[in-house]
Amino acid sequence: MYVHIHKNIYINVADPKDTQEEHDPDTAEDSNHDPHFEPMVSLPEQEVKTLEEDEEELFKMRAKLYRLSSENEPKEWKERGTGDVKLLCYKENGTIRLLMRRDRTLKICANHQITIMMELKPNAGSDRAWVWNTLADESPKPEVLAIRFLNAENAQKFKPPPWPVRSSPLSSGERGALQGAHQSESEQAYTRGENAS
Repeated sequence: MYVHIHKNIYINVADPKDTQEEHDPDTAEDSNHDPHFEPMVSLPEQEVKTLEEDEEELFKMRAKLYRLSSENEPKEWKERGTGDVKLLCYKENGTIRLLMRRDRTLKICANHQITIMMELKPNAGSDRAWVWNTLADESPKPEVLAIRFLNAENAQKFKPPPWPVRSSPLSSGERGALQGAHQSESEQAYTRGENAS
């Protein structure tokens, strides 16, 4: 509503009825109303299997996993993921595997069996990191992996058995015999340098 003050000067004045509606509690309540809608489809809860049900957890701790990238020159460590690393013992036959899933996505960044031919060595220059060789990824290929823990105390908890303890390094004959016992035919062919088709 406009009010005439002087010659061609008008002032816009709010209508008292309009201001009353703005402060009316009934109107304010309607604007804050949160409607509830029933879902059109109800989904039943499903049990998710992690394939860890038949295994006993021997060790679990948060760590960061790296792999040595041989594609680049010079070789460099590339981060593979951060999350909980687990050592799991299969109840039926006692085999032990290392499993590590990334935080949030739970995508697997390490999953391999621990064998006697693996040698866990301290990483040069760090008392909280370990390095080992393994066959990794979907198509088995030799990889050098490193794991780093928050502190040296946590790293020492990772070392004792179930990791195999050897007084001397494996000879080439022992290594070949162990590889043959733990590898499938395609892995053995890969180790010998043959192309498996």
